[in-house]
Amino acid sequence: MQLDLARIQFAFTTINHFFFVPVTIGLAFLTALLQTAWHRSGRDEYLRLTRFFGTLLVINIAIGVVTGLVQEFEFGMNWGAWSRLVGNIFGAPLAMEGLAAFFLESTFLGLWLFGWGRLPRRVHLLTIWAVSAGSLLSAAFILAANSWMQHPVGYTMVNGKPVLNDIWAVFTNPVFVWGYAKVVLASLTTGAVVMLAVSAWQLRHGGDRGVFTRSARLALVVLVPAILFTMLVGDELGVIEARYQPMKIAAAEAQWTTCQPCSFSLFQIGGGNNDQTPTQIIAIPHLLSLLATNSWNGKVVGMTPLQQQYSKQYGPGNYVPNVFIQYWGMRVMAYLAVLVLLIGLWGLWLVRRRAVATSRVFLWVAVWGAVLPFLMNTAGWFLTESGRQPWIVQGIMLTKNGISPTVSVTWLWTSLIGFILLYGTLGTVDLLLMLRYSRKQLPAPRAGADVDTPLPAVQY
Repeated sequence: MQLDLARIQFAFTTINHFFFVPVTIGLAFLTALLQTAWHRSGRDEYLRLTRFFGTLLVINIAIGVVTGLVQEFEFGMNWGAWSRLVGNIFGAPLAMEGLAAFFLESTFLGLWLFGWGRLPRRVHLLTIWAVSAGSLLSAAFILAANSWMQHPVGYTMVNGKPVLNDIWAVFTNPVFVWGYAKVVLASLTTGAVVMLAVSAWQLRHGGDRGVFTRSARLALVVLVPAILFTMLVGDELGVIEARYQPMKIAAAEAQWTTCQPCSFSLFQIGGGNNDQTPTQIIAIPHLLSLLATNSWNGKVVGMTPLQQQYSKQYGPGNYVPNVFIQYWGMRVMAYLAVLVLLIGLWGLWLVRRRAVATSRVFLWVAVWGAVLPFLMNTAGWFLTESGRQPWIVQGIMLTKNGISPTVSVTWLWTSLIGFILLYGTLGTVDLLLMLRYSRKQLPAPRAGADVDTPLPAVQY
């Protein structure tokens, strides 16, 4: 019971925090692009858009920071055995994130917020790019720590405990390199979809057509290549994971037996942990071999032989993750990515025809499409983290051995309920604020002489 509650609690807090991370990374980059466009062109539309979307960025950062603080307490309170074993390794990139990336991001965010009209334009422009760089660095350090748990590298065992001896190996870990690239691209996708949705709502409800057509166009120009590269990088990440975590990839296809070549099923019935004979519907020949090995006739080892191999290597136990989560996590992520790509291509076609602001159907789809990247990112998180089970650190420590021995069921229930209430409140506040400020009218254009006078960076 303690193990299940601790896992549910950490999954709940992490998923909620990860709603904010890609928005921060994506919107920071897009806001920096808008301010750069204003700096280079001097056009008032870009200044107004910078302040408008900067408001949404600040709201997201403020709420997102709070949601991330809880996890560090969970490491020590719920996962004490894991912290004692690998804290010396896992703590290094986390310390770098706090001392370098977070302070970089927060310091320059303050300078950007209060520097309007006080800092020289070029210096002020650099502050928003520094905010964007800080968000990217923060994600890099955290992903490096997580990737080490997926594929431990750069360590030596001393008295049964892993000790870090090569920090460079942690940051060149292939799981990190490809996983980080995917997270950055998915974040750009998320930020672009959010900007497109807000722009579409404004265009549907009488917002400034000339201004919000520009932000919609920018969002689409970023969105299409971002989602395309997300899919390509995700394919390569699958090859890397098939090499180091073959059970994860086999579970993602509900592949119990070894196959060569291997088909990819678009849909199937059965195939879960208690049903090893799935009925595949619309199976695409060779596709799984390509996704998992980059080879037309590549071999994918099934879960049954892998279970036998791990039982001999690590001792008796169940080494098969939740197949239902893996199978559908993979498909939800992939299918939604295709849907986002189609929306983006549709939008670019309308931009070319100069009809993006007048297509009521597209604008309606773009508004509701805002939920797609969040579902896509969450499915990807489930695929990555659930697929590692039953390991908390692949090949080194089982999840059941990582929990604090003294943590009580009462404490876990109490804290879980408290977090549900807290995160529910924070999520509601964030949603209401984002909706309120995304629906506000743009401030009126300012005269050229007034542009450099002090003005709050966000709308009130």
